[in-house]
Amino acid sequence: MSDQGPCLFALHGTDELGRAVAAALGRPLALHEEREFEDEEHKVRPLEAVRGADVFVLHGLHGGPEQSPNDKLCRLLFFIGALKDAGAMRVTAVTPYLCYARKDRRTKPSDPVTTRYVASLFEALGTDAVVTLDVHNPAAFENAFRCPTVALTAATLFVAYAKALMTGALTNEKLCVVSPDPGGAKRADLFHEALEAALGRPVGKAFVQKRRSAGVVSGDLFVGDVDGAIALVVDDLISTGGTLVRAARAARQAGAKRVLALVTHGLFMQGAEAAVTDAAIDRVIVTDSVPAFRLGAAARTKVEILPVAPLLAEAVRRLHAGEALTDLLVF
Repeated sequence: MSDQGPCLFALHGTDELGRAVAAALGRPLALHEEREFEDEEHKVRPLEAVRGADVFVLHGLHGGPEQSPNDKLCRLLFFIGALKDAGAMRVTAVTPYLCYARKDRRTKPSDPVTTRYVASLFEALGTDAVVTLDVHNPAAFENAFRCPTVALTAATLFVAYAKALMTGALTNEKLCVVSPDPGGAKRADLFHEALEAALGRPVGKAFVQKRRSAGVVSGDLFVGDVDGAIALVVDDLISTGGTLVRAARAARQAGAKRVLALVTHGLFMQGAEAAVTDAAIDRVIVTDSVPAFRLGAAARTKVEILPVAPLLAEAVRRLHAGEALTDLLVF
């Protein structure tokens, strides 16, 4: 790779995170133009020479106050195409939140497998690699793409948070990692292993039964020993917060003394405000992969936000240098 370092762009809507990642890399953001036309079509083009460059484009594909996931995806894809046309040697899409990643299999007859269709779009524009953070189903994500993929995890951020929490009067408190549904058991297991290694002592495990059909969630089985423990509910995202509240209430009924939610992506859709302020939940810890612009003042008092810029910057640095990413990935 070029010794000039990585070339990093951040599209509109991911500007603040882009500046933080650039600062962590010790490099300025590359300049680009985004132009809107009267009929709501648009164009995005680089304002710096990219021929022969190792280019990274940062864009979170969550819905925002100005653009839908569809808008953001379209702009990202068109910009990748423009970069390839301009002679970029390699273009890596860095999408902290990847849209449509939850629809990774058929659950009804003739269902779309949207994750695979999104992968085809990236590949059609010549994307050389796709990087994301705590994708809903890492195996489905990797299998959907033919180009290289990188599934980062925020587990290291949450382990550091939990380790810092376990000081002073809380040093010897009992801990239990809770998966809010069987589908998240692998994610919870990875976090559990990392937390035990960091603390050097045993940590409990538990999971909550959950079934979803036609948008209706059911199931009330709780498995695990959280009696007298601080329950750490681990999940990839908060949408309406219903799953989180069910898990928190189940842990409380099983004897948990406190419930902390450790969630990577805070979408905080309608209903999430009530979930976050629910008495069963003591605190919600999220990353800034998605700006918490939908949260009101009451909910914000119970939410802590961890920065992902250092993690993303380290991934970009290692990818550019051809270094291993093992400790940053999901397995």
